[in-house]
Amino acid sequence: MPEISTTEIEQLVRQLEIYNASYRKGELLISDPEYDQLVERLRTLDPSHPFLHHVEPESFEGKKEIRHPVPMLSIEKAYSREELERFVNRVKKEASEIGVLDIRFIVTPKLDGLAGRDDGEIFASRGNGEVGYEISSAFEKGIIPLGGRGRGIGEIVIQKSYFDEHLSTYFEHPRNLVVGIINSDKLNEYAVKAIEDRAVCFVPYAELESWTGTPEELLDQVEEITRELSSKTDFPMDGMVAGVMDETVREKMGATAHHYRWQIAIKTKGETAVTHVKNIVWQVGRTGSVTPVMEIVPVSLSGATIKRVTAHNAGKVRTEKIGPGAEIEIIRSGEVIPKLEKVIIPSEQVELPGFCPSCHSSLVWDNDFLKCMASSCPAQVEQGIMHFFKILGTAEWFGIKTVQKLVMKGFSRLEKIYVMTEQDFLEMGFGPVQSKNLWNAIQTSISKPVEDWRFLAAFGIPDLGTGDSRNLLSHFRLEELGNIRKEEIVKIHGFGEKTGESIQKGIEKVWDTIEKMLHIGFVLEKTPLEHEKQTMGSPIAGKGIVFTGKMKTGSREDMQVQARKLGANVQTAVSGKTEYLVCGENVGAGKIKKAKEVDAVIITEEEYLQMIRAAKNRS
Repeated sequence: MPEISTTEIEQLVRQLEIYNASYRKGELLISDPEYDQLVERLRTLDPSHPFLHHVEPESFEGKKEIRHPVPMLSIEKAYSREELERFVNRVKKEASEIGVLDIRFIVTPKLDGLAGRDDGEIFASRGNGEVGYEISSAFEKGIIPLGGRGRGIGEIVIQKSYFDEHLSTYFEHPRNLVVGIINSDKLNEYAVKAIEDRAVCFVPYAELESWTGTPEELLDQVEEITRELSSKTDFPMDGMVAGVMDETVREKMGATAHHYRWQIAIKTKGETAVTHVKNIVWQVGRTGSVTPVMEIVPVSLSGATIKRVTAHNAGKVRTEKIGPGAEIEIIRSGEVIPKLEKVIIPSEQVELPGFCPSCHSSLVWDNDFLKCMASSCPAQVEQGIMHFFKILGTAEWFGIKTVQKLVMKGFSRLEKIYVMTEQDFLEMGFGPVQSKNLWNAIQTSISKPVEDWRFLAAFGIPDLGTGDSRNLLSHFRLEELGNIRKEEIVKIHGFGEKTGESIQKGIEKVWDTIEKMLHIGFVLEKTPLEHEKQTMGSPIAGKGIVFTGKMKTGSREDMQVQARKLGANVQTAVSGKTEYLVCGENVGAGKIKKAKEVDAVIITEEEYLQMIRAAKNRS
């Protein structure tokens, strides 16, 4: 593979997109290690490029885009017993804070296929986690939905024994064939034969073999559990997934924008290598955190040449004496991103920056992080704009290099970018095709419907992610937030004094931009207000409702979305505000007991559906 110049980033990205598109058609142009090596090359040249920080794009021409009712998040990973112990201890600590002492975990195989969500009517690919594509044609082609339709989230996979016997000569990995089947209207002979032999399936996670037990049993028996479940699973796997079973603990632990905190993937420890640090490069993030990246003596791991590795934070650099000459061990475990495993020999040249590498403002310590407090810092502005495009999810083409160029030319505010014309982009130095693409992307972003809470969350206000934005907008209209006070915020369930103050200040800081963006004319889908729910004519309007157990007609997440549309206050745990507990299969006795204690009405899934249908018929 010829070496690529550091000035050819966009050419490298185009190469990767071509290889990725071919891979998703089942036509492998280069091997996985070669592809990973190119990805690492891109990471070296431009570590912030959007290609590296999103699910690799799917190209399903002619297929409808589907926004997932609940994001299909990634899973945090544990490669050692120590990492698994830290996760288990974190679960136990948070569970004890809400009085849950009897903790149970469920472990299932982590399949290595093409993720999707099937609600019985729509079958959507994972896409970028927020938006996927309608791929119900997969079932028309003959892919078998194990357990029937409507079983929620799972993976399209091919039986491992079948692949090993019939296809391993022609395909490097089972996933290559699977993505080709989904992406192509005309299937190759191998795909046709595999489907005819009923070897290609959509496997809902609910259909997988599983193990359940206590935290202590999980830690003591993890290797035995892995062997046992692996022997019972005839599909490609990439480790195991352990999750907390108690829904109240799940609610307490919540999620980040990347993964659920109550769940972890148990992975085999990957390949390691020893190398030396050549230099430390400091990078500035959206919130002002200045983080260290080690430039290392190049080393090969899992078929990729590694040249850059994160050093995590300034506190780690200071404490473990990381700098030029340090001997370190790095690890790459089925991941594109390598990690620092340990410092073997510390450096004698440890230097911490005193000034921001982007705007040269003085840095301050915030726990283990160095932070730039200058709001006009170009790097922070660039990352803030990137955050908006990422969360909103309706505009393509705005990669970090494009955004950096816009900021450098004085377009550092979103409202200025969103009123740019095609001619503006041309005069700035973008080519004719790119200028047209950028202008079209802006027009699409303005005209394509998007939830108002997603729009609000895209501004990156501290303590106001997507979930909290939806909660806030169920009590106040977006247009009213310019005058909102902390006292009003903390009255809403889920917000405390500290977050209320943080949100008020955050909104005040960006309100001028929000107001100007609203005037541009975005098509926003409004969140139903709590007081409006009482008048929606639905039997569950304004009612606190909890769905529990394994549902037959669709996933629990889909039922929650529909209930919200009918005006319900959907909850994930029974409380004094719960009025209905809707039970599927395998409901825990504790939840039933709690519902009886608060006088909630306990009904089956079928009784709930009959109640909704009866109300629709009356109307």
